[in-house]
Amino acid sequence: MSGRSIRLTPENLPFFEALASETRLRLLERLAEGECNIKELAASLGLSSAIITRHVRQLEDAGFLQTRMIREGGAIQKRCSVAEGEFLLQMPVLRREEREYQEISIPVGQFTDCQVRPTCGLASEIKVIGAFDDPRCFFLPERTDAQILWFGRGYVEYRIPNGLRPDQEAEELEISCELSSEAPGYRDDWPSDITFWLNGRRLCTWTSAGDFGEQRGRLTPDWWHVNQYGVLKTVRLREDGVYLDGARFSREGICSFGLQKESWTLRFSVEEDAHYIGGCTLYGERFGNYPQNILVRTACRPRPRTG
Repeated sequence: MSGRSIRLTPENLPFFEALASETRLRLLERLAEGECNIKELAASLGLSSAIITRHVRQLEDAGFLQTRMIREGGAIQKRCSVAEGEFLLQMPVLRREEREYQEISIPVGQFTDCQVRPTCGLASEIKVIGAFDDPRCFFLPERTDAQILWFGRGYVEYRIPNGLRPDQEAEELEISCELSSEAPGYRDDWPSDITFWLNGRRLCTWTSAGDFGEQRGRLTPDWWHVNQYGVLKTVRLREDGVYLDGARFSREGICSFGLQKESWTLRFSVEEDAHYIGGCTLYGERFGNYPQNILVRTACRPRPRTG
C-alpha cells in the first residue's frame, strides 16, 4: 500500500475535520475525475468561487489536495488535483502495559557507507554539495549537511547506536522516512523498487510510483526546481513479522535481525536485479512534505532472566 499513513491522534484532527463536510466530499469526487481550476469547481458544484476557495484551502492543508498556479489566457489561475490515491488509518493498539521507547533522528547526509551510480547527488538547504552525477561527492565532508540525496542505483547505509541497556531487549522497531524514486529532472510516473535492509537482512521492498515534481514540496526551498517531495513510509519490525504501513510484508520476526549488537546498520538500496530500477531519493527535515529526518524508534522491555 503506497498511500499516506494516518494515526488517530490529536495532531491529525485537521485531517478528519476536512472530511466532515458534504461539500468537501463532493469536491473530492469532482477532482477524482481530473484537475480543475477554482472557477470550474464552483460551476460544477453550484457555489461561489469564494466558498470553493475556502474548502480547497482546508482540503489542501489536510493533505487531500495539491494545487499549482499557472498562467493561462493572460491570467493566473489555481489548478487543483487529488494529492493521494489512498490513506491508511492506523487504529490505536491496546497495550497491556506502558512500554519504554528510545528514538533517534538520523539526518539523511550522515550515512556511513554508500555505493551509488548516476543520476546522483546531494544538496543542503542552501546549495548543491559538489557536482551533479558525481559519486565522489558522497565522500565530501560537507555531505553531512545534506537535506536531500538521490541515486539511480546502489545504496546508502546508516549506522545506528544500540541504546538499549544490558537488562533490556527490543520488542518492536519502527523506521519512518520520506522517499521517492529518482528520475533525471523529475517524472511522476517513474516506478522504482526501493529495499530496506537491517543488519544485512532484507526488511521489505516498496515500489515508489514516481519522482514527484509537478507540485512544490511544503518544505522544499524555493531555489530547488526538480524532485520536490516523497511519500512517508513506516516499517515496523515485530515478533510476528515485518509490517510496511500497517500491512504485513513477511513473517520474519524481530529476533532474526541481530538487535543485540552494539550498533545496527540501516540500508536503502535499488538493486541491480530489481523489477523497477528507478532510483531513490531521501528527504530530510527541510525538504519534501514532512519535517523529519530518518526516524528509528525502539520499544524495549526487560530482558528475561536466565538461570
